[in-house]
Amino acid sequence: MQNTYVIIMAGGVGTRFWPFSRTNFPKQFHDVLGTGKSLLQQTADRFEGICPTENIYVVTSSEYKDLVKKQLPLLTDDQILLEPHRRNTAPCIAYASYKIGARNPEANIIVAPADHIILKEEAFRDTIRVALGATRLNDVLVTLGIQPTRPDTGYGYIQYIPDKMTVKKVKTFTEKPHLELAEQFLESGDFVWNAGIFVWNVQTLKKAVKKHMPELAELFGDGEVHYYTPSEGPYINKIYSHCGSVSIDNGIMEKADNVHVVLSSFGWSDLGTWKSLYEISEKDENENVVEGQVLLHDTRDCIIKTPKDKLLVVNGLEGFIVAEYDGVLLICRKDDEQKVKELVAEAKAVDVQYS
Repeated sequence: MQNTYVIIMAGGVGTRFWPFSRTNFPKQFHDVLGTGKSLLQQTADRFEGICPTENIYVVTSSEYKDLVKKQLPLLTDDQILLEPHRRNTAPCIAYASYKIGARNPEANIIVAPADHIILKEEAFRDTIRVALGATRLNDVLVTLGIQPTRPDTGYGYIQYIPDKMTVKKVKTFTEKPHLELAEQFLESGDFVWNAGIFVWNVQTLKKAVKKHMPELAELFGDGEVHYYTPSEGPYINKIYSHCGSVSIDNGIMEKADNVHVVLSSFGWSDLGTWKSLYEISEKDENENVVEGQVLLHDTRDCIIKTPKDKLLVVNGLEGFIVAEYDGVLLICRKDDEQKVKELVAEAKAVDVQYS
C-alpha cells in the first residue's frame, strides 16, 4: 500500500450538468445523490484500503483550492495540486505523476475523475487490485473498460483482443464515435466503454510521456527540483501556458503499444449529463426521477431537480429535464441534452454569473 498512489482529477466545470454545475461550484463538490457526501468525497473514500490518505493527490483548478480543503481536510497543501489554466487531462496527469515520482520512484498510480459514480464499491476495489497487480510487475498502461449497454456517442470506445487473460491487450481506442460506428462497436462484442480510470507504474508513464509527448516530459521533468518546495507553485504557473490542451487518451493511450484493459462491472456512470443521472436514479411509477417539492400530472420519463423550498407543479411533460439551481431554471428535452453547452454559452453572454 505504501507504493500505491491515487490521483483524483477535480478541476472540471461539468458544463453539461448545468445549471446544477456552475463555474464557481462544479458538480464534483455537490452531493448529487443525497448521500451526505460530495462526489469528490465519495471518490476519495472509495480508495480506503487501497492506499493511505497521505498518498491521495487531488489536481484541481486554483480557484477550487478552498473547496477541496474544506471537503478533504486531511489532505496537506502538497497533496492539492493547483492548475492555473485548464489544459485537459494529459498535463494534469503528467504534473501529478511527475510530482509523485519525485518522492517515490516505485509509485504505482491510479488516476480517477472526481465526478464518477461507482455503485458496487467492493467490486471496484477488486478490479483496481487486479490492475495494480499487472502494473506492479509489467511495463503496461492499464485502463478500465465498461461493458456498453447502448450505442452511446458520448463515450470513448476500446477494442480489445479476446482471450482468457484478465488484463487484455488493447487493439484500438476510438474517441466518441458517430452513432452508426457506435452501433457497429456494440454488435462486434469486443468493444468496451473507456471509463477514464487508469493504472500504471510511474516509470512506465514517464517513458510513455517522453516518447509521445516529449515537450510535456521536458516541462514536468524539469520541475522535479521544485516539487514539494515553495517554488513549485510559481514554476507550475510559468510552464502551464506552454502546455497544449490534450487529453491523456489522445496524447498517450491512442499511440502507445503497451495499453491493456481490465473488463469491469461495478455499477459505473461518469455522471456527465442529466441523462446519465436519470439512468442511475430511482424512478417512480411513471419513470420520473424527482427531487424537490413537486406535484406531477400526466408527466412521464422526466428528471426534475428543484429547490425544496419551492413548490413546482408540472402537467403534460414527457422526456424532459427540469432543473433549477441558484437562480437559474433549465427546461430541456432529455434527447437534446448535448445542446446544454450551447445554452450555457448563451446564458454567459447575458450574465457571467449564470455560467
